[in-house]
Amino acid sequence: MNSNGVTHAGAAASRRGSAIAIYALTLGAFAIGMTEFIIMGLLPEVAANLNVSIPKAGLLISGYALGVALGAPFITVATHKMPRKALLLLLMGIFIVGNALAALAPTYGVLMFARIVAALTHGSFFGVGSVVAAELVPKEKRAGAIALMFTGLTLANILGVPIGTFIGQEFGWRSTFWVITAVGIVAMIGVLALVPRIQAAPSRLRREIGVLRRPPVLVALLMTIFGFAGVFTAFTYIKPILVDISGFPVGAVSYILVLFGIGITLGNIYGGKLADRKLLPSLIGILVSLAAVLALLGAVDQWKIATLITVFLLGAAAFGTVPGLQLHMLNTAKEAPTLASTLNIAAFNLGNAIGSYLGGIVIDYGIGGGLTAVPWTASLVTVAGILFALWGYRQSRRA
Repeated sequence: MNSNGVTHAGAAASRRGSAIAIYALTLGAFAIGMTEFIIMGLLPEVAANLNVSIPKAGLLISGYALGVALGAPFITVATHKMPRKALLLLLMGIFIVGNALAALAPTYGVLMFARIVAALTHGSFFGVGSVVAAELVPKEKRAGAIALMFTGLTLANILGVPIGTFIGQEFGWRSTFWVITAVGIVAMIGVLALVPRIQAAPSRLRREIGVLRRPPVLVALLMTIFGFAGVFTAFTYIKPILVDISGFPVGAVSYILVLFGIGITLGNIYGGKLADRKLLPSLIGILVSLAAVLALLGAVDQWKIATLITVFLLGAAAFGTVPGLQLHMLNTAKEAPTLASTLNIAAFNLGNAIGSYLGGIVIDYGIGGGLTAVPWTASLVTVAGILFALWGYRQSRRA
């Protein structure tokens, strides 16, 4: 028994309970991650079925990302007094409805609307989930806890997207969205059964919004937007790059996405560990690595083996940034953790939207050779993120 009268067995049980709760959040993250990324594996199938071009089908990714960016602050403000567990359950319910509607969508417009409905829940789920995960562990393990929750996104890439892509290719893309709907239902049950009732601190919405006007917070948001926009500038069009430039058969793409997902998992785990040690220096180093890997993809994408290695490295560098970017926002806006965390998730997805839009412009207008120039463009976008990270580091040194 310790000095506070708590037994070691009780403390161990508490730690196990915290871990189980974080795994429940991971399950929800898996479901959401699967619906976010699945269009990239089914881009040609959706385009052909709905009679739209590849770049127009790619806008379904931009539409989802914008839905996250717009929905996150609105839902957070509208639900800021809700208990966190109840809010997580509400968000999963909306997510399920959006994906069921996507499975039934008869036209491109309806599918876009369904994607936006599902996306409205994304930012708030990850924002609230990040805060809950961070509260369940000691202070020195917060980035690791956030990374564990975001492992759901990495598993969505390793398992969800390849399996969903295979199902969509074999049984039609609509069947994939029915599978995602089912996964969402299971995730909702997991949150209901496992996540504890954690009461939020008294909310003063006006004060929280005021915190978000501070220059360091705005720089942190810009760091996230441009630090991650380069990833989706390239990754949105990874299937055409792999098939049309690298020469892989269409059936191989699912397996290559598994390789990308393994890289994501390792990057997410070790990115969290590095962020817990030295937050901004490690984050800047990972962003520099990301820009270099994207440039490398543009240089080697005509050689299969080199492309496979680079795809793995891209996954590791891309999601190595996520725990650090999220924890940096929590540290920068301590007085408004839920709103700031949610807006940072929105910033990730605004970066996704900007990235996929820029990649589409490069392809549509044949800039620099069209598809072959997409990775180079992505690298330049990431450089902008590095500059904002350096700015944020300078601000932190002055504080």
